[in-house]
Amino acid sequence: MSAWQPLPDDLPPEVRHFVEQVRLLKDRTGLSLAALGARTAYSKSSWQRYLNATQPPPRQAIAALCRVAGLTSADAERFGVRWELAVRAWPRPSAPAPDPVKPERQREWEPEHGGYEEEVPTLPWWVESRSGAGDGVGAGGAFEGTPVDSSRWVLLVAVFLALGLVLLAVAGAVAFG
Repeated sequence: MSAWQPLPDDLPPEVRHFVEQVRLLKDRTGLSLAALGARTAYSKSSWQRYLNATQPPPRQAIAALCRVAGLTSADAERFGVRWELAVRAWPRPSAPAPDPVKPERQREWEPEHGGYEEEVPTLPWWVESRSGAGDGVGAGGAFEGTPVDSSRWVLLVAVFLALGLVLLAVAGAVAFG
């Protein structure tokens, strides 16, 4: 089990409970933060921010952690509810001073309403989004659109491409001597 740094004293109880539960779930996986980052689409430093309550995790990060931990659909749904409660209560950063150069417009990279935007990670091309399949964490619950590893499909395509290349080489060798 990891030795976590203490959570800030001024955290709302919903946030404190959520982060403690996420820490327990992460510890239950037995993975280091680097290994957890490798198994999800979120970096080690992102997981450090989420698990030390300096930044709220996006819903997809919690869904990925639930998937890695092997939670049932019902348990993952409960984590989704805890996430919703925590994000609503999460302390917002103080508003930055207006930029004197562009006071009438908001800068492109800033959120419109000062709230947290759900971070959508860049996923590898071989990972696709589940589209309402009737199984797993995304089955009509809070984690709809959970990434699904389609590496079997990629392997199948690679095998067919390799076979096609071998056949083409044999045909070329026969045709051209």
